[in-house]
Amino acid sequence: QVQLVESGGGLVQPGGSLTLSCTASGRTFSNDYIGWFRQAPAKEREFVAAIQWTSGRILYADFVKGRFTISRDNAKNTVYLQMNSLKPVDTAVYYCAVALYCPQYGCYDLSDYNYWGQGTQVTVSS
Repeated sequence: QVQLVESGGGLVQPGGSLTLSCTASGRTFSNDYIGWFRQAPAKEREFVAAIQWTSGRILYADFVKGRFTISRDNAKNTVYLQMNSLKPVDTAVYYCAVALYCPQYGCYDLSDYNYWGQGTQVTVSS
């Protein structure tokens, strides 16, 4: 059973930075994608970024390009989401998830992902 534990959320001022971590256990990753999603109050959960474990191929949602960076540490079985220039609209619960199989263009949909963490709250406010 795959378990995902997110950490690193918190309260930050607009323009600030946070780094989220997602540590996985219960599986040896290969072609899996590990992704980050977020869900703001009263909104649908949306794709943020994903990285393929072995190749390092990276996918980003258009709204985070240039501000967020996803990376992985294979030795620690951990994926990070570095978030810079945070805005109040980035306020949400951030979830990491694992997709066991993705089509060639990658995994962008919730339905592509098989396992989910419990989420970590990010609040951007002055």
